[in-house]
Amino acid sequence: MTAEPESMRLVNPDPAQPPLDDAARAAIKALAAQQHAAGTVLMQVINFVGGQVEDGLKLLPGAQRARIESAASAALRQSYDLAGQSRRGAMAGLAASESGHRALAMISGALGGMGGLPTALAELPVATTVIFRSVQSVAEAHGEDPKSEETRLQCLQVFGAGGPGTGDDGIDTSFIGARLTLTGPALNKLLARIAPRFASVIGQKLAGQAVPVLGAAAGAGTNYAFMDYYTRIARVHFGLRKLARTHGEEAVLTAFHAELARLRRPAIRR
Repeated sequence: MTAEPESMRLVNPDPAQPPLDDAARAAIKALAAQQHAAGTVLMQVINFVGGQVEDGLKLLPGAQRARIESAASAALRQSYDLAGQSRRGAMAGLAASESGHRALAMISGALGGMGGLPTALAELPVATTVIFRSVQSVAEAHGEDPKSEETRLQCLQVFGAGGPGTGDDGIDTSFIGARLTLTGPALNKLLARIAPRFASVIGQKLAGQAVPVLGAAAGAGTNYAFMDYYTRIARVHFGLRKLARTHGEEAVLTAFHAELARLRRPAIRR
């Protein structure tokens, strides 16, 4: 059998991807519903309460505000680096499950909130790493190598989702099917874009933990809520990537955004 001419391979370089079937459309509908529901009542309450305290944080000197943004960027970078290491140690079994991640996040938040803002800032890298590990587990459940450079960058991208009340769509779908190449400048550029958005979200967390007496309870509660939110966003992010590998990014994202628009449309009262 003769080999296919080079000219024919250029005309048809790849087999056509199958169109969306009923199962794929149902999966996209479920992901859109999960995206729409990500801003739970608990998270909305945290945003409201934290927002009141955060007004006070805005009065802090610029150097203090810069410290918070720097802490967010450092926490993301540390989480990214640790995510490339194998999951071993005494806590590995507990942290392997979603419930384990939630428990660790709540313990970390409670301890971080005991001393107000200084200990809350010190606890931030721990909380971010626990959430990152949970996002990694979601990626693995969707058929991705959790320690590969591309998957770790995709996990990092989840933290650029903002949060309920920030006025965004939750995830940046331009990264769903992207093949990201790891270089020092590329990672720095991605962190520079994501860190300010993440810092604006964790402002509520830090504000809540800065409240005297209530700091420990606020820390545990906010960490639980943040874990819930970013894990939901990760399921949407990696669920869409999995569907895009079969049906193509354009078809999947067009259907996804159509479902989101339908969910946001106000009900017609008759």
